[in-house]
Amino acid sequence: MKPPALIRRLFARPRRPADPDRFTAQDLAAEAVRSLGGRPGRLLLTTVGTVLGIGSLVVTYGLAQTTNGELARQLDPTQATHFLVEPEKTRDSSGASRPVTAFPSDADRRAAGLHGVEAAGLIAEVPTADAAITTVPVNDPSAAQTLPPIVFSASPGFLDAVGAHIATGRTFDTGHRGRADRVAVLGKDAAAELGVSRVDGQPTVFIGTLAYTVIGILDRTEQRTDLLSAVLIPDSTARHDFEAPVGDELHLRVKRGLGPLIEHQVPIALSPNAPDSFRPQVVSGSERAAQARSDTNVAFLLLGIISLLAGALGIVNVTILSVKERTGEIGLRRALGATSRDIGSQFMVETGIIGVIGGLAGTALGVVAVVVIAATQQWAPTLDGWVAIAAPALGTAIGLVAGMYPARRAARIEPATALRSGI
Repeated sequence: MKPPALIRRLFARPRRPADPDRFTAQDLAAEAVRSLGGRPGRLLLTTVGTVLGIGSLVVTYGLAQTTNGELARQLDPTQATHFLVEPEKTRDSSGASRPVTAFPSDADRRAAGLHGVEAAGLIAEVPTADAAITTVPVNDPSAAQTLPPIVFSASPGFLDAVGAHIATGRTFDTGHRGRADRVAVLGKDAAAELGVSRVDGQPTVFIGTLAYTVIGILDRTEQRTDLLSAVLIPDSTARHDFEAPVGDELHLRVKRGLGPLIEHQVPIALSPNAPDSFRPQVVSGSERAAQARSDTNVAFLLLGIISLLAGALGIVNVTILSVKERTGEIGLRRALGATSRDIGSQFMVETGIIGVIGGLAGTALGVVAVVVIAATQQWAPTLDGWVAIAAPALGTAIGLVAGMYPARRAARIEPATALRSGI
């Protein structure tokens, strides 16, 4: 005996309402993944531009943060390893700035004797009165006039204090200083200008009529990169030959963590009766870092923008090609009930997935690049955590924007026309 119709209706399984758009979001995603997975080679080529673009932008931002952090760390007295000491300055009646006092002749030795100071050295510009600097003693009036290198006087510990590296030869020592020897160290640019590439033959440079034996060539320095285009002679020799001052600056290289102590002790060591006459300050040890940040950021930013544009165009072109190849498939699906919106949405999802993959891979590549570059420079890599979210999101947005035109084109294909083209 059958139950009454009312009872049957109460306990019957509810029917799903008719849904004219039966192609759900899950169906869209599954179909897009199957389509992309069927052409792995094309997927790889399509994502390359997005990977490079996102990676370059991550590297640009990461290096900017890393070098900023490095500069801040080096300007922190507790972390600094380089200090510059100068006399306090005042202005005379004409408004010109002049030091209130001069360095004592043994200023470098006084500073070097302090606990924590690893190297100390004085430097001053030598007043050569625009004397010609050549490798031959003959003055040729017909020769082309060039700007002579700057001549600096330096104490024996100066090059060590500024982290200079001698490529060939040696630097002058306390013996040269004590005898006021006429010896010189050339920066690599000055050496190239003067035509000096080796020192084993004891080449000579002339400052005016005075001959100096070249004993070394320096090729890089952590501080004072202007030394690469200069001639350096012992400070005692400069005082004897040109009446040069004892020093304009005193450079110190100190142990990390002892900066505040050195800042307090150096003025007292130089002038016990008037320690306020000298002003120590932290020197950023990253002229290289600032230059690297500027050059690298511009290069990676340009690379990122160009790569993103190329990646977006690549997605557009490949997706349009895919639309043409799948015209028959589009027609069949339209004939089976898929709407134009379904077709367009599928291609949008496909390009969005390409953007997601490119964004994730580019972010990972960029983070690795930042870590590697920082390690080679002995910096601490720094990168905000939100980059790991923003960069893939940007890749996704690029994929979606790039897919708008191909998706619209696919959605406008008429079923009959598509079916006539063949499956």
